[in-house]
Amino acid sequence: MPIKSPFDIPKLQLELQKLAFVALGSNLDDPKQNVLRAMNRLQVTSDFPLLCSSCWQSTPVDCPADSPAFVNAVVGLLPRANETSESLFDNLQSLEKEFGRQPKTVFNEPRVLDLDLIVFRQETRNSERLTLPHPRAHLRRFVLQPLSEIAADLVLPGQVLNVRQLLETLDSSERLLRLG
Repeated sequence: MPIKSPFDIPKLQLELQKLAFVALGSNLDDPKQNVLRAMNRLQVTSDFPLLCSSCWQSTPVDCPADSPAFVNAVVGLLPRANETSESLFDNLQSLEKEFGRQPKTVFNEPRVLDLDLIVFRQETRNSERLTLPHPRAHLRRFVLQPLSEIAADLVLPGQVLNVRQLLETLDSSERLLRLG
């Protein structure tokens, strides 16, 4: 069963540096339901109950003009012992396809499900397939706001400020509405 806060877990059992954080987004069909269903499906990739943020409605960023609003959330999971960032990334892409995600034809077009690996055990990498941490996570309110609910003290690799501080200093026109 997903949990809402790291304070629901004894502190000794939870170390933010060992977790992976995944941003979820949807703006087609039933976006909130898509995000909630994806959260449930992601539980199988974790050796611990998921940390789950609230769902947030957000204005589209860098999307085509007629794009509908997004529903966004972030989950924290404890990857299985043999899981790598690449294998988790592959699992996320498979889940997107399972939800009906089609190959991109337009940059940032509307989508049933978008899963972005934000952080994986504090790993840094820059390959053709995967960049960690996600290169724009620290600039996106739709990532930082839900992430702050479950890991406000997390410092993203390459950053000096924690998530809460990044959010406080963010200069962005994004509008978010907490859906619960």
